[in-house]
Amino acid sequence: MPTETPSTGVAQHISRLATFAVSAEARPARLGCLGAALLTIGGLGAGSTRLHDPLLESLHLSWLRFGHGLVLSSILLWSGVGVMLIAWLWLGRRVVDGTATEYTMVATTGFWLAPLLLSVPLFSRDTYSYLAQGALLRDGFDPYVVGPVENPNSLLDNVSPIWTTTTAPYGPAFILVAKFVTILVGDDVVTGTMLLRLCMLPGLLLLIWAAPRVARHVGANGAASLWICVLNPLVIVHLMGGVHNEMLMVGLMMAAIALTFAGRPVIGVSLIAIAVAVKATAGLALPFLVWVWMRQLRDRRDLPVVRAFAIATAASVLIFVAVFAVLSWLAGVGLGWLTALAGSVKIINWLTVPTAAANLINAIGGLLFPVNFYAVLEVARIIGIAAIVIALPLLWWRFRHTDREALTGISLAMVVVVLFVPAALPWYYTWPLAVAAALIQTRPAIAAVAGFSTWIMVMWKPDGAHGMYSWAHVLLTTACAAVAWYSLYRVPEKAVTPSDDSRVER
Repeated sequence: MPTETPSTGVAQHISRLATFAVSAEARPARLGCLGAALLTIGGLGAGSTRLHDPLLESLHLSWLRFGHGLVLSSILLWSGVGVMLIAWLWLGRRVVDGTATEYTMVATTGFWLAPLLLSVPLFSRDTYSYLAQGALLRDGFDPYVVGPVENPNSLLDNVSPIWTTTTAPYGPAFILVAKFVTILVGDDVVTGTMLLRLCMLPGLLLLIWAAPRVARHVGANGAASLWICVLNPLVIVHLMGGVHNEMLMVGLMMAAIALTFAGRPVIGVSLIAIAVAVKATAGLALPFLVWVWMRQLRDRRDLPVVRAFAIATAASVLIFVAVFAVLSWLAGVGLGWLTALAGSVKIINWLTVPTAAANLINAIGGLLFPVNFYAVLEVARIIGIAAIVIALPLLWWRFRHTDREALTGISLAMVVVVLFVPAALPWYYTWPLAVAAALIQTRPAIAAVAGFSTWIMVMWKPDGAHGMYSWAHVLLTTACAAVAWYSLYRVPEKAVTPSDDSRVER
């Protein structure tokens, strides 16, 4: 029998991709690629560009940032958003009618991502803060003690003023990544942004690998899962185009869940520890994975429940502490980043229940009597934190019986956190979407995901601001979301099933 060499395998993959690229099946991929190219071109003038950009000046393109040039750039960028949303919804119709395949989703991801690898940061300026925080560690400062303002350099010019005095709220693993980037490129913002985006790619690849496996494990469809949590514009445009460390965190967390479900809890818990060392939110998954490990010990080794739980808990804690300690030692930092998590209180928008409630009380109550908005906001946020503290243990105890319940518990825990934390940003919603992608695959759920993701996508502005205080912007955004929802809700539904070789939990 002939054996397949690595070169033969690569050639076959290239041949399959080339065949796909010219097929009718690839029409959404090609359309989305056009949208991503428009986003990349429009972003030069309307994106989250540098305040002082000698690169654009050297290319004689600085006119794109002002006057009629800015108008043209904005038109191109928003046209790109619209085209990508249309392509995504087009694929969503195939998900609902059961004709989508995992290969189509993975190949389409490559088509959509390729142009964005060259774009400026989109819809956020956080990448400049990442680079400035990495430079702090590079230059001998502790980013958990001082803000970027303590280390004057050209990177600081592009950091949003609100974050120049704020200490880093990210774990040691991500600070190490940012330090590595700034060591390689110095204070070069353009090269640093490109390299930092490439550092997010492993997170995307892990998500592509893990999401369909988790879906098949619980009897769901892998292609639908990829459509929800990989091709979603909140991931492609915000996490990759915007260069957010959530991409690394979500990918590591989903890989940890997939490996734990597959009977490799040691590696799973280790990856959770690394994910937490990127961003703390991934820690919400660990207590639920202890239940999964406990059931595996109980069923495979015939251990009593209490003993299995004790072993799984002790082992999880030891592995987590060991991995996290090593990463902290490599970075040369402590746990000061935990206190910086409260820095999000500086953000005020309508994306969480406490801030939305405070805004409504101020808007409506202010018509009848004087309202101290910040006092109301503080009380609302305290109530929100109390809701999180109460809900998380209840969810952990309620969703403990099966792997599907554990997945449900993780997703609901993340929904509670995103809704009731003091402040949230659009890309925060990628956390629960990634975990819940295997659980929300009915036609109404997919239509709801389409409407919600479209609303968030259109509400945010390319420079990182939002339009929630403009009635015209809100109405336009809501109309777009309604169209997206309706376009999928009316598609005839066909029952989707996992692959024949999948492992389905009963």
